[in-house]
Amino acid sequence: MADYFEDYSAYGNLSDEELLQLTITRSLTDSPSLNHSSHNPPVNYSSHNPPVNYSSHNPPVNYSSHNPPTEEPPDPKTFDGTVSRFMTGAGKSMVAYRRPDGSLVHIAPEPVEEEEPLFRAVRVGDVSKVKALTMVQETNLMLPSKPGWLAIHQAAWYGQDSCLRVLLSAQPGMINKRTEHGETALMVAVSKEQLPCVQVLLEKGSDTNTPNNDKETPLYKACERSSAAIVAALLNHGAAVNTPCIWSFTALHEAATQNNAEICEMLLKAGAKHTLVNVYGLSPLFTASQSGQLAILRLLLKHGADINSQAADGATALYEAAKNGHDEIVEFLLSQNADANKPGKTGFLPLHVAAQRGSYSIVSMLISVTSKTRVRRAGISPLHLAAERNHDDVLEALIEAGFDVNAQLSEERLRLYQDRRSTSLYFSVINNNIHAVRMLLAAGADPNRDMFKPLMVAARLNCIQTVTLLVEHRADINASIPTHLTTFPAVYMFSMKNLPMFKYLLDHGGHASSCFNCVHGNRTHPPIKTTRSERDSDRVSEQHGGVQFCEMISAPSISRWAGPIIDVLLDYVGHVTLCSRLMEHLDSYSEWNVIKEKAALPRPLLQLCRLQVQRLAGSRRLKKLPLPGGLIRFLQHQEGSVDLC
Repeated sequence: MADYFEDYSAYGNLSDEELLQLTITRSLTDSPSLNHSSHNPPVNYSSHNPPVNYSSHNPPVNYSSHNPPTEEPPDPKTFDGTVSRFMTGAGKSMVAYRRPDGSLVHIAPEPVEEEEPLFRAVRVGDVSKVKALTMVQETNLMLPSKPGWLAIHQAAWYGQDSCLRVLLSAQPGMINKRTEHGETALMVAVSKEQLPCVQVLLEKGSDTNTPNNDKETPLYKACERSSAAIVAALLNHGAAVNTPCIWSFTALHEAATQNNAEICEMLLKAGAKHTLVNVYGLSPLFTASQSGQLAILRLLLKHGADINSQAADGATALYEAAKNGHDEIVEFLLSQNADANKPGKTGFLPLHVAAQRGSYSIVSMLISVTSKTRVRRAGISPLHLAAERNHDDVLEALIEAGFDVNAQLSEERLRLYQDRRSTSLYFSVINNNIHAVRMLLAAGADPNRDMFKPLMVAARLNCIQTVTLLVEHRADINASIPTHLTTFPAVYMFSMKNLPMFKYLLDHGGHASSCFNCVHGNRTHPPIKTTRSERDSDRVSEQHGGVQFCEMISAPSISRWAGPIIDVLLDYVGHVTLCSRLMEHLDSYSEWNVIKEKAALPRPLLQLCRLQVQRLAGSRRLKKLPLPGGLIRFLQHQEGSVDLC
């Protein structure tokens, strides 16, 4: 009984209903009946068989259920419901029968099928026992032990060729009988690489071309197993070499995938067609290129395969090799004059996919044989792809090869990106790849070609290094966004939380006076639009040239910095008037009163002179002026006061 409780506790993960059914089943099979007949002796509740403790964890069996359990398992063939199998914690295999509504009908340990004498004898290779059984009239060799599994399948599986001879001598008609998966004994023997059994079956006339349910022939399966000896045996007995499987792969496809040149040579000599394609439009040449099989590739080309043939998607063998990073294959194909300018259906050339993958060596090989005109037709440059994936070495190689660093995406490809990016520089900036940005700018990349300027992206990313690089290469600080107009430089929207960056932009030509232009002036401003829908429905800003600075600075995420921002801006303007909205911000914090005083008219003469000198000389020429260092620093807003000595 101890074993009983051990088993029962192992079923702790079962439901109450399943536990109840299991208890009933075990009580019926393991415990004596309550019927005290001579066949059913009374229960002896000795120490070896203690009574079941029906505690709260083990409730007593209740036979009042409206669906009483059955003592015998239902017949799986006629049972209307589901039959499921599972393993208990103790490692025992169980089977459960459930009605369509999910209720449990029966649960019990899965019965162990007793192996039939003939199948057991075949498995262990007892030839004399097999002979004896085949001569017994009651032995039906055509009766399977499981769906379709005859004794000859058993012999083929276990490699018992002697048993196989005995069986076929006794019943030759079963040689091509198939299992439930459509496998003949020959297919089973090939799958298990049992060459002696294959030879016996072929000698006895087994059909070499009977496929399984996936339409795989024994020859195809032999190529999959890469067994040259079995392939040779099948070909010698007339196996068809070009029969496709359910996916239209032929034996040659499979041999190419397995990189077995010996088998490929045999198939080609036997008439295998290297032009046949699978459901994906790929010939064995593509298969070899995809998987990097150089020896197979050489063999196929030797037998006349077209090196520039294209698959259903337009890809060539060179395209596939570049896509999968097979340097040796690319080098070989190029040496055989493979065309590097045939695009796939996406418009990509082999160079594109190599750049996207970051294969520097392959890119280096393809650069010289790729037409820049064909690249332009693709609507995307390999520079874009290298920059997008941060492949800096590839990017550098393409720049050195003279690819246009200002090439823009075609309208069709540009629509794939919500931010309407168009240049390689944009890709590098948004990736925060400073090294790539530096390379592109040094090569002449224009920072002002994208609709949403790379400078704005860099400011939004809070990357002062990229901002500095872009400004040094004449990025337009005062640019606007066509789709989201503002009356002030749009880059300020992304930089005001970083005052050093904000000041840097002002120092290098950013307009400040536009920030104080307000259509409402001292009048009461309309309520602030706090939601996007409200802002979208407001047409006033559009009528006045876009969102005004006082509106933008009033956003909850920015308004806390309103005072310092206005303070910085006042250093870059002359006589300006603060609108009522800006005054509201300055009045909201007592320490900002000094900023209002700073804005009071008239502005200091030194400030006005500084602005005039900046206007006449330009920010880039200030350092070259023949003026004292202190004055230069003042003009550059590097000190709060000026020492004229």
